[in-house]
Amino acid sequence: MQSSYNGLALPADGAPIEYKDGVYSVPENPIIPFIEGDGTGRDIWKASQRVFDAAVEKAYGGKRAIKWFEIYAGEKAFRQFSTWLPDDSVAAARDLRVSIKGPLTTPVGGGIRSLNVALRQLLDLYSCVRPVKYYSGVPSPVKHPERCDILLYRENTEDVYSGVEFKQGTEDAARLIAFLNDDLLSKTKKKIRTDSGVGIKPISPFGSKRLVRAAINGAIETGRKTVTLVHKGNIQKFTEGAFREWGYEVAIDEFRDQIVTERESWILGNVEANPAITVEENAALIEPGLEFANDAFRAEIYAEIKAVLASISASHGGGKWKSKILINDRIADSIFQQIIIRPEDYSVLATTNLNGDYISDAAAAQVGGLGIAPGANIGDGYAVFEATHGTAPKYADKDMINPGSVILSGVMMLDFLGWKEAARLVENSLEKTIMQKTVTYDFARQLEGATKVGTSQFATNMIANM
Repeated sequence: MQSSYNGLALPADGAPIEYKDGVYSVPENPIIPFIEGDGTGRDIWKASQRVFDAAVEKAYGGKRAIKWFEIYAGEKAFRQFSTWLPDDSVAAARDLRVSIKGPLTTPVGGGIRSLNVALRQLLDLYSCVRPVKYYSGVPSPVKHPERCDILLYRENTEDVYSGVEFKQGTEDAARLIAFLNDDLLSKTKKKIRTDSGVGIKPISPFGSKRLVRAAINGAIETGRKTVTLVHKGNIQKFTEGAFREWGYEVAIDEFRDQIVTERESWILGNVEANPAITVEENAALIEPGLEFANDAFRAEIYAEIKAVLASISASHGGGKWKSKILINDRIADSIFQQIIIRPEDYSVLATTNLNGDYISDAAAAQVGGLGIAPGANIGDGYAVFEATHGTAPKYADKDMINPGSVILSGVMMLDFLGWKEAARLVENSLEKTIMQKTVTYDFARQLEGATKVGTSQFATNMIANM
C-alpha cells in the first residue's frame, strides 16, 4: 500500500480496512476514500459527510470515527491532473477497499465513456446493489409506495455495457458485418444491413452465476423470501435466456437446502393438495396445454416431476418448501408493470446489466425518485457506494439539491462496515426530517405546507433529529 495517492498523504490517525478469506476486518478508525463528485456533488458531499460524522460520533461516543481521504475523478481530477480518472485514485479505492462517491460527469469527446462504468470494470465491482424502500412523508406518484420494498442486484460488468461496439461506416464495423453476413449467417435468411453500427452483448455463466449468488446471499442475510431472475429470454435466448438458466443452476447447485424454485413449489404443492395425484396429472397442472404437446416434450415434463419428487420430497415436502427462499423468474418488460401493480410480490431482483439499469430507476420513481435512491457497486473485496443520480450542473454550488441519494448510500456503507447503530441513526433522522416537511425544493414543491430548505440546512436538521 502506498503512503500517499495523488500527492496526498493518508491520514496518520487512520487504518486501512482489511479483507481476507471473504471477510472484511474494519478498524475503529477506517480510512474511507471519497470522491465529492461533479456539479451538485460538491454541495451534496459536504452535507452528507457532516451527517455521517455526527451519526458515528453519537452512536459510538467517540470510540469510532471515519478518517476521510479525498481521491479524484471527473472534472476536479481533469483540472488538477489532466486526466478524468487518475491511476492513483483507482489504486486508493483498491488498496483501501471501501469508498463512497458523489455523481460524476461523463466526459465529452472520446476517452472514457463513463467514469462510473470505468470504476466498476477496473475494480471488477460486478454487483450493483440498489435498495428501493419507501420513507414516510416522501411524495410519491403511486397510491401505496410503502408496498415497494425491493433489493435489486444488477450485473455490472457484462451485457452491452462491456463497451464492445463499432461505429457505423468504419472499417471495423464493415469487417464484422461482412463476417457475420458471409460466414455465420450465410445459410440463413438473416442479414445485417451494411450501414449499421454494431454492438456485442456478452453474457457469461461466470458473470451471471456470481451475480445471482450475491443476490441469494443478500436474501439470506436480510431475511427476504423471494429472488426473481429478470431477463428477456423469450427473445434473446442465448444471452438473457442463458442468464435465467445459469441463475437457476447456481441456486440449485449451491443453495439446495435453502431454496425452492417456483416450478418445484408447484409440483410439491400439487402432491400436498392431492397425495394420490399421478405424474401425468401433476404435469397437466404445471404445464397448461400439455395435451397438445408432442410426445418428447411430455416425456421431458414427466421426467422433471419424477426427478423433483425423488430428490427433494424428503427435504422440501410436507410444506417445508414454504419456509425456503423462492426462486422464480419474470420477463423484463413484465416486471415494469408488476412492480407498479403488485410490488409486494417482489423482494430481491437479480438482473442483467441493461435491464437492471432501467428497472432500478423505474422502481425508485415510486418511492421518491433518484434524489433519494442509494446504490453500491460491490465485488470480491471491494465496494464503492455512490449517488445514483446525475450531476445537475445548473444547480451546482447553489445549496439546493436533495442530498438523500448520497446519504442513503452512506447508510448502505455503514451497514456494510457493520456499524448498524450509526446506519439506523442516519436512516431514522432522514425519515423524521422529511416527515417534519423541512425539505429541499424537489420535495417542497410536492408537499402541501412544506418549508423549503437548502442542502446544508437539511443536513443540519437531520443532525438535530438524531
